[in-house]
Amino acid sequence: MAELHVALEVNGEPREVDVEPRRLLVELLREDLNLTGTHVGCDTSQCGACTVHVDGRAVKSCTMLAGQADGTSVTTIEGLSDGINLHPLQQGFWEKHGLQCGFCTPGMIMAAADLLRRDHDPSDTEIRHAIEGNICRCTGYHNIVLAVREAARIMRDGATPAATA
Repeated sequence: MAELHVALEVNGEPREVDVEPRRLLVELLREDLNLTGTHVGCDTSQCGACTVHVDGRAVKSCTMLAGQADGTSVTTIEGLSDGINLHPLQQGFWEKHGLQCGFCTPGMIMAAADLLRRDHDPSDTEIRHAIEGNICRCTGYHNIVLAVREAARIMRDGATPAATA
């Protein structure tokens, strides 16, 4: 089977990879680029653990072929922070106990980041709707909603998470 050449930007860096035509984007990220923060939970697009941003929009990377990502910009959980400071969502999940085992957390954060890009002051109902494609088996979602609400406040106010403690 002939391989496809895929050129894309991942977390701000140009990357080029040759892949089999049937290779999924999640596999390219985890196995070819060693970005293991994007998780594979169900392989059926039900759980949302594999959520990343493609050209700024949340996408379940287990539903997208790597070849379809050619020419796109992909952001993973590893690319959300600036390398020193956590993104407000990452900090919010930490401070508001929005995670337990942590398996769903990267996908939850990426789905929530897509929401906050579009809506700077979402209601609890809007937050729950935005993350409804992401399954958490541990938390009951209450603290996840609190974490997203706190991140939205921090982002609106321009405050740093440390200043809000």
